[in-house]
Amino acid sequence: MPMNDHKNIITKTALTGMALSLVLFILSCGKQDEQKTGDKSGRVTPVEAVAIERGPISLIRTFNGTLAAQAEFMVAPKVSGRVERLTVNLADTVKRGQVVAELDNGEYIQAVALAKADLTVTKANLVEAKSGLEIVNREFERVKTLKKRGVASESQFDSTMADLSAKQAQLEVTKAQVTRAEALLETANIRLGYTKVTADWSGGDDQRVVAERYVDEGHTVSANASLLLIVELDLITGIIFVTEKDYALLQTGQPARLNTDAYPGETFEGRIDRISPIFRQETRQARVELTIDNPELRLKPGMFIRAMVKMKSLDDAIIIPAVALTSRDDQTGVFVVNEEKMTVSWRPVQVGIRQDNRVQIEGEGLTGRVVSLGHQLIDEGSAIIISNNRQKEAITP
Repeated sequence: MPMNDHKNIITKTALTGMALSLVLFILSCGKQDEQKTGDKSGRVTPVEAVAIERGPISLIRTFNGTLAAQAEFMVAPKVSGRVERLTVNLADTVKRGQVVAELDNGEYIQAVALAKADLTVTKANLVEAKSGLEIVNREFERVKTLKKRGVASESQFDSTMADLSAKQAQLEVTKAQVTRAEALLETANIRLGYTKVTADWSGGDDQRVVAERYVDEGHTVSANASLLLIVELDLITGIIFVTEKDYALLQTGQPARLNTDAYPGETFEGRIDRISPIFRQETRQARVELTIDNPELRLKPGMFIRAMVKMKSLDDAIIIPAVALTSRDDQTGVFVVNEEKMTVSWRPVQVGIRQDNRVQIEGEGLTGRVVSLGHQLIDEGSAIIISNNRQKEAITP
């Protein structure tokens, strides 16, 4: 065979092979286009399906917040003076009524001594006034007798009576002066007692912790100046803010679980204690306070927290994975598998509680399995083949 003829045969064979490959490629593309257009005639769509479950489900919200002391007591003196001694320091435990600071009391001791001296003088005046009254009273009785006998004149009797009234008035004034002197002495003693500053909080536990110290020994402070901040930590308060959507689902007494970055992996128990009756204008959120047990005092005011609150729950709900939800004609629903015909039926549903990757739904004909993957390729009545062909597939909580 001539060389040219041999080359022509090879060329024709190559062209024929290329043409056949092109036809197969076009046919393959046509089948893919047919699938994309949703033509269901004789076509079986592979999907994945999962079992519809019934069981409990809860709506749990997570809120970011911060911790605050359950109760605070600001220690402040009722009198001014120089701080001579602080008996406690930062992080010390304080008992109710304990002396935590002492002020220089020299001036107040002197005030007590002066008040005692004034009281002594007024008491002496009282004795003198009583004695003077007794003398005038005897003179009045004598003149009164003489007047009856006609010996004393009317003017003598009137003068003696005036003296008696004056002495009686003087006695009453002296008694009042004694009462005032006693009150001044009591006041001086009270002010002297104020130089020993005590932590007298009301309510709560008998022990608290020093959270802040504002002065040092030797500082001169005025009355009502802050010395120490004492807080209660056996119970600690968590503060979160909620929107209107979540507000209606909260009530006092609801349990909460809390996490904090200070103790990763640990959970602390608490409960809702107070819910503000108003929303803040700036944020449109309401303040919610949680009471948290803190027996080892590990939680501290100022720590950030994540509070998980169970808003509502159902004991018997229809539950599917959230990925099984899809939309058709602005409706949310699922494709339910017909196990006998291996087709699907569209079922509109109402979505309820969402918990992680699970969702509660309500609707009709919700039994068996639903399509969880591939529902974008199917429609009402589509023939399917389940690639993960298991009769039931558990939904991971």
